[in-house]
Amino acid sequence: MEIPAGLTESAFFKLLGCRLHSLEVGVAQVTLGLEPQLRNRGGKLHGGALFSLVDIAMGLACSSTHGFDQQSATIECKINYVRAVNEGEVLCTARVIHPGRRTLVVEADVMQGDKLVAKAQGTFAVL
Repeated sequence: MEIPAGLTESAFFKLLGCRLHSLEVGVAQVTLGLEPQLRNRGGKLHGGALFSLVDIAMGLACSSTHGFDQQSATIECKINYVRAVNEGEVLCTARVIHPGRRTLVVEADVMQGDKLVAKAQGTFAVL
């Protein structure tokens, strides 16, 4: 799916250092590298950075479903952190599992190689 970067890359997306890996209808993949400014006090990837990555990928999956001419907003999101990230890059894959007219339900997996880092589910409102 070819979408102009201005529609897929927000200022926050750029601030975090995210990169769009792929985008198809209902599915978005976004990567995030472990940069020094994203580390917590223990030197690991901060949970808030991971949560932001998930929210960004889920939002893009929603937009690819209802169209970039409409906006959506997070109503709620739940995340389970499975393992810490010490180095390298993670890949978040977000999939719309319920594309309703008013709300969408999205699930996401954050992976580092073949290891699950976090799993999330969220609900988004179509505005």
